[in-house]
Amino acid sequence: MLDELYEAGAPEEILYSAKPHIGTDRLAVVVKNIRKKIERLGGEVRLNCKLEKLIYANGFVHGVTCIQDGKRFDIETDSVIMAIGHSARDTVEMLFNSGVEIIQKAFSVGARIEHPQSLINKAQYGKFAEHEKLGAADYKFACHGLHERGAYTFCMCPGGTVVAAASEKEGVIVNGMSSLARDGKNANSALLVGIEPKDFPSEHPLSGIYYQREIEHRAYELAGGNYKAPAQLVGDFLKGEKSNSLGGVEPTYPIGVTLTKLDECLPEKVTHTMRDAIVKMDEKLNGFALYDAVLTAPETRSSSSVRIIRDEFLQCNIRGVYPCGEGAGYAGGIVSAACDGIKCAHAVLTDEH
Repeated sequence: MLDELYEAGAPEEILYSAKPHIGTDRLAVVVKNIRKKIERLGGEVRLNCKLEKLIYANGFVHGVTCIQDGKRFDIETDSVIMAIGHSARDTVEMLFNSGVEIIQKAFSVGARIEHPQSLINKAQYGKFAEHEKLGAADYKFACHGLHERGAYTFCMCPGGTVVAAASEKEGVIVNGMSSLARDGKNANSALLVGIEPKDFPSEHPLSGIYYQREIEHRAYELAGGNYKAPAQLVGDFLKGEKSNSLGGVEPTYPIGVTLTKLDECLPEKVTHTMRDAIVKMDEKLNGFALYDAVLTAPETRSSSSVRIIRDEFLQCNIRGVYPCGEGAGYAGGIVSAACDGIKCAHAVLTDEH
């Protein structure tokens, strides 16, 4: 899988680095080259084409209905790999309404925390912080209580940017990215708290999705209803006070932030655990609890809140349908999703039905 990414234009160091990094700017080129390879090998890629429903009978799939440029059409097939990602909520609902077995799955909620990259470099590298051979420093922390998922940092982006990741109207979601050079002024990371199915509003299989959507809509309204993101200084967050002005850290969220109190959009369990974690993480990395550091919320899409049940042949209860990757609840990132895709492709090739 790493060889394929390198062949498509990813930097060579992903083949040997313990922490492979492609860079969001380079990834756009990689994805385009993968598409071109698929086409060279005889595959067809249909852009702006939406899968609308499955065509199935007697427990077997017979095709799919799609819509493109306002025209609806069917594609006949007995194998469908559903590699939809975990933000295609309308497709998940379509599968559920088609009788596909779906269960609740734990996920995480939190915010992006931004520090000056120079602070992270100094804390990690000490007197060598400005050495030309050292790149932007990173970190990874976890604070787990007994029998609890606790809080942890995820998708740390050295020299990176907090990005807008909304996929639905009237919802705000943040994520993070780094370019290949990792040369931005700020470091950011998701600071997340585990949410178990017992925390969901109901036992409905899609309750986690509805819970995420509720948090995202609250954030949208709290920040002014214009897709800005709610934000708060770490020092004010620890004191439980609303932020009224920024300090020495300039938020990188491109649409802009509205200073507020994050308790008004994040669940109490999340904010309580985040406060405890920030203090503990500061003991490991001096400056993590920097007063002027910025929290931008909410991050709700680190992983899927559902799992689409599949058997040992990687098919769901509608035969011939292969739920795959993050959206199916079996992966949590580029690497694991790619590996799951390879597994599903092999399952299709070896299916004797």
